[in-house]
Amino acid sequence: MWRWVAGILASLAAFVLAGVIMLGPGMVERGRNRVLPHDPWPVSQAASAMHERLVIGDLHADSLLWGRDLTRRSGRGQVDLPRLQAGNVAIEVFTTVTKSPTGLNDDRNTAGARDDITLLSILQLRPRKSWFNLTERALAQAADLQGFAAKAPDMLRIVRSRADLQAVLDARAGGAQVVGGILGAEGGHALSGDLANLDRLYDAGFRLVGLVHFFDNELGASLHGEAGAGAGLTDFGRAVVKRMVEKHMIIDLAHASEQVDRDVLAMVQGPVIVSHTGIFSECPHRRNIPDELIRAVADRGGLIGIGFWDEAVCDPSPRGIARAIKAAIAVAGEDHVALGSDFDGAVTTTFDASELPALTQALIDEGLTEPVIAKVMGANMVRFLRDALPQS
Repeated sequence: MWRWVAGILASLAAFVLAGVIMLGPGMVERGRNRVLPHDPWPVSQAASAMHERLVIGDLHADSLLWGRDLTRRSGRGQVDLPRLQAGNVAIEVFTTVTKSPTGLNDDRNTAGARDDITLLSILQLRPRKSWFNLTERALAQAADLQGFAAKAPDMLRIVRSRADLQAVLDARAGGAQVVGGILGAEGGHALSGDLANLDRLYDAGFRLVGLVHFFDNELGASLHGEAGAGAGLTDFGRAVVKRMVEKHMIIDLAHASEQVDRDVLAMVQGPVIVSHTGIFSECPHRRNIPDELIRAVADRGGLIGIGFWDEAVCDPSPRGIARAIKAAIAVAGEDHVALGSDFDGAVTTTFDASELPALTQALIDEGLTEPVIAKVMGANMVRFLRDALPQS
């Protein structure tokens, strides 16, 4: 009798666990990466035709975190390869998110708080070595992107070099809809405090690293950490920056403290980026660094990626994002503004990647000319990558 009851209970427990594994990650994402319900955004025939002429690039999407098959169009999230193709996106930076402290907020996060991504990785049945190791977690997400490229080479090619970038652009000029994917790490904690792990990430295809995320790490202080805006790079952070320059890796200052920004700009002669942000004078939120630092990044030949969520632009409609882009041009200049959507980054948006023609329409409505629209929608990003990526 008791063995029979125990067997039933064990079966029920296994059934519940299987349900949690199958449904849990999807339920979490549906609550985090929302697209607000809306009628179709109006796009004129002229705007649609212009959009098809553009080479479109986006500096930041966190889609690899969620464990979806990006070769298939999904009913959740904001990005997958079919939606990128529908939006005419040529180049997308796919970042690996490896740690997220419980209670995440824009003001003050404790690096030692429980990490929510550990449980998510376990429920997604990621490789066991990635459950409690941030470097392995980044590599596991990178392996997913490489798997998508192997499964659907007509949809995705990994861009590791200038030659790879040109091959994608040539293919698209010939009528292909292939997307060039660039691997990035959201936060240098993915190095696990070991400089040798930067080489491991590079060898796995990573070409961009954001130094920090929502909390202070071994490299330096976050805008949202405990050390404060006056805290900058650590000695380890300086060693990482130096090594990234040597390896032609792109330094991303998104989420970094103001002093980290200044420390990096004092160290590095070449351009850097702020991949996803807003313009503080247009939208005064903690996530948006001061205009003086935006100008300093632009003066170095860098890029400012304008985000698509409320805290970045204060109005995440296509019209609001277009106005933020106009404000960015006023601060940084038309050659230094790009798209930095933060799609699938636990943000709510008013459209997904397939609806990017609505942004082209909004930019036209704001009075921007086609040459300027072409720059901010992707030409600036392509120009930057031609110089920043390794030759081969």
